[in-house]
Amino acid sequence: MRKIILDSYPDAKLVDEEKITDEYRLIEFLEGCDAAIVGFEPLTDKVLSALPDLKIVSKFGAGCETIDFNALKSHGTLFGYTFGVNKLSVAELTLSFMINALRWITPLNQAMRRGDRPYYRNGELLTGRTVGVHGCGNIGKEVIRLLKPFNCKILSCDVRDYPQFYSEFGVTPVPFDEFLDRSEILTLHLPKTQTTLGLYSREVLERIRPEAVLINTCRGGIVDEEALADRLENEFLRAACFDVFAVEPAENDRLLNLPNFLATPHIGASTEETRVAMAKAALRGLSENELVEPEKYYDN
Repeated sequence: MRKIILDSYPDAKLVDEEKITDEYRLIEFLEGCDAAIVGFEPLTDKVLSALPDLKIVSKFGAGCETIDFNALKSHGTLFGYTFGVNKLSVAELTLSFMINALRWITPLNQAMRRGDRPYYRNGELLTGRTVGVHGCGNIGKEVIRLLKPFNCKILSCDVRDYPQFYSEFGVTPVPFDEFLDRSEILTLHLPKTQTTLGLYSREVLERIRPEAVLINTCRGGIVDEEALADRLENEFLRAACFDVFAVEPAENDRLLNLPNFLATPHIGASTEETRVAMAKAALRGLSENELVEPEKYYDN
């Protein structure tokens, strides 16, 4: 990414760490800049108020929960963003999680590394399964596209309706209760908001079928990780596969060490192709941008 940016902006100031999480340090870093590319830095009213020269902000990556869109609008700051630039990368990881969990690939691999040679362990086919997609935005739709050859029954739970897409891919929209009752695989593709934070509580997890697989490649904090560990440990849930956690890097050793839990360290967008595409999209956002309407960015 650095090379791509410096090729276009040789005098660009680059941060030496992964991200700046402190507002005051971000203000200090961006002082005097008229444009910025941000990842998960806190773009708040306090930050924007302290940076009157900042006229354009472009987003690297997908998640926008650290950006105050109302503040962007009130300050008249232009915003550049490309929807869905990481969708294929995250969707492919999601699909790999489904097959891994259904065929017990990770625990069988771990057993063989320990010197065990399990004769067999029956798994299940992905083909024909009932897959529930919670959040049918860009990534949720891409997951559904990838599932088409598997002839799965697809359920969608979303506050928005996508009748044309649902018709084209044979998707059945259902309310949350039915989604929990019927899904054999539940895959989460939600933004992190006040509504979704902690949505998958202990009570909700108890309503998921015990033979089901729960997948989260969207945002940490949406699932109660301690309650999830209880369900997995007592085999009240077949398996779970997570790429995101409430605290990152992940610290919940109890959950991470369970044989029916597969974890990756937030690698959903981490492919060479996607990183290049995100860098190019972020650069494009410096010249192709707009005054924001906050509601446009709730479903990304």
